[in-house]
Amino acid sequence: MRFLFALLLSLIIAVPIARAETSDPSNWNAVLSQAKGQTVYFHAWGGEARINDYIEWAGKTVEDRFGVRVIHVKVSDTAEVVSRVLTDKAAGRSEGGKVDLVWINGENFAAMKREGLLQPAAWATKLPNYRFVDVANKPSVERDFTVPVDGLEAPWGMAKLVFFHDEARFQNPPASAASLGRWISENPGRFTYPQPPDFSGTTFLKQLLVELTPNPAALQAPATDENFPAAVAPLFAWLDAAHPNFWRSARAFPRDYGGLRQLLADGEIDIAFAFNPADASSAIANGELPDTVRSFVFPAGTLGNTHFVAIPFNASAGAGAMVFADFLLSLEAQARKEDAAIWGDPTVLAVDKLSPEDAARFAGVERGIATLRPEELGPVLAEPHPSWVERIETEWARRYGVIQ
Repeated sequence: MRFLFALLLSLIIAVPIARAETSDPSNWNAVLSQAKGQTVYFHAWGGEARINDYIEWAGKTVEDRFGVRVIHVKVSDTAEVVSRVLTDKAAGRSEGGKVDLVWINGENFAAMKREGLLQPAAWATKLPNYRFVDVANKPSVERDFTVPVDGLEAPWGMAKLVFFHDEARFQNPPASAASLGRWISENPGRFTYPQPPDFSGTTFLKQLLVELTPNPAALQAPATDENFPAAVAPLFAWLDAAHPNFWRSARAFPRDYGGLRQLLADGEIDIAFAFNPADASSAIANGELPDTVRSFVFPAGTLGNTHFVAIPFNASAGAGAMVFADFLLSLEAQARKEDAAIWGDPTVLAVDKLSPEDAARFAGVERGIATLRPEELGPVLAEPHPSWVERIETEWARRYGVIQ
């Protein structure tokens, strides 16, 4: 996919491309009027049934209230969506695009911003419900993997890496990358991670990198040929030492997060992880994990970020996309999303600044038996600059091969 991406970049000629008409969310009544009757093609990861159900609910609600139809185009890799929009730009298709809204963050947002594939004017910060966003205490709503958002994508939810294990099998889980390495050597065959470039597998590698690299602050700058080798040496030394004691001796890896969770459910491994603090609780509620599973984090911190929705430069239903994005930021939608029985995705809103009545929506949310309280989640470690991701995945494949 990345080879195709590079090829498409080479095809884009340096001439101005007219862009589709954009709506101005400062005039919200005009946006609502323009959006009515539009169909929004929302390209979003479709690998989790409860998230798909939530999107279906949100789409139906927006259609009932605002006359905007939302079609969830389920994707497995957001990079494919980026490539589709890039193809449009290379071909000069400045309007009539097939992607109206995309669930995105990290390296995919960085690529779309860099290549001019997004709506050019800041729109997200002008949405009516943006005023509730917790800009002060959640800095990643304004900096996506170190890249300034500049109002080009609307925050949707927060992510925090958590681990979980079955307390019926063992107590006292590891508390750091180093102690995890020791635990793996003492419990051979009982740990693995999804194969990169699956985002959860890459996230685990980044967690190790941030913990083990001699200068974590350097990861906030772009990766280069000069700084990469020394920065990642401890990461790959850890993997080289641990892999022989992995599930199937690291000769195979689960394909994605769903596969990892299934291995835990089947008793083949003892530790799994997710980028959603309520994931274990949701899986228990759905009968996917035993009710003795509990979450844990590393006390020194785990990775955290924000996920967003963005509008491509040539969206056919830009106004409708804004209406849907604004609804996703509403108190109603955010509180429902935080319920572990529905999704369990943390809110981007500043709950402590809401009125008592509005804050009560969140106070009554069911977080689940395996969900850590906010104060138990520990420090948030900043995501590295997006440029580290591709280099890490490439080096991983060079060292360990594509094993599927």
